[in-house]
Amino acid sequence: MSSYPAPLERLIRELCKLPGIGEKTAARLAFFMLKENADDVMALADSIGKLKQALGLCRTCFGLCEIDSRRDGELSCRVCEDPRREREKICVVEEPSDVMAVEKSLEYKGLYHVLHGTISPLDGVGPDALKIRELLERVRNAGVHEIIVATNPTVEGEATALYLSKVIKPLGIRVTRIARGLPMGGDIEYTDAVTLGKALEGRREI
Repeated sequence: MSSYPAPLERLIRELCKLPGIGEKTAARLAFFMLKENADDVMALADSIGKLKQALGLCRTCFGLCEIDSRRDGELSCRVCEDPRREREKICVVEEPSDVMAVEKSLEYKGLYHVLHGTISPLDGVGPDALKIRELLERVRNAGVHEIIVATNPTVEGEATALYLSKVIKPLGIRVTRIARGLPMGGDIEYTDAVTLGKALEGRREI
C-alpha cells in the first residue's frame, strides 16, 4: 500500500507514464512541484492541458503546427507556407521532433514530410500505416526533384529508406540518404547540430 497521499500518488503514477521516468524520478518531480510556487505549477498544468488543443498536424507535411482559431479548414505549418523554401526538395523524417532537429542544423532549406513511424514487420507496422501514400501524391503533383531520406540509422529506419527508394525512383525522382555522420542505432532528435549538418551535406543516392 502506498504511503503517499492520494493526490501525490496520482501525480507520481501519471509521471511514470512518461518515457524514461521511473518511480523514483517521478516522486522527485512531484515533490519539486509541491514545493514550487502555486502559479508556476498551474502554468505548467495549463500548458500540458492545452497541448493537444493548441497543436495539430500540417495538411501537407504532417509536421506539427499551431491551431489558429481565426482559420477555418485544414492546417498548414510555417515551413510549408514559407515561400523562401526550396520546394523541389523534400526531407523525409520519422517524427515531428526530427523536423526541429534538422532545422537546427541550418543546412537544409527545403520542405519536409513526416512519416510518423517506420516500417517494422515485427511490430505489425507496414507501409500503409505510415504517411507514404501522401508522400507519393506530393512527389507526383508538386514538381519535386529530390527526396532526402533522413530516417534514423536503425534497422527499421534503413528498411524504410530502402522501401522509399524502391517506390519513388520509378517516378524519375532522385532519392538520397543522409550520410553516415550519425551513429548506428542513434536518434536524429538527439544528434548535435554540427553532426547533423555534415550528414545532410554528405547525403548520397540510394
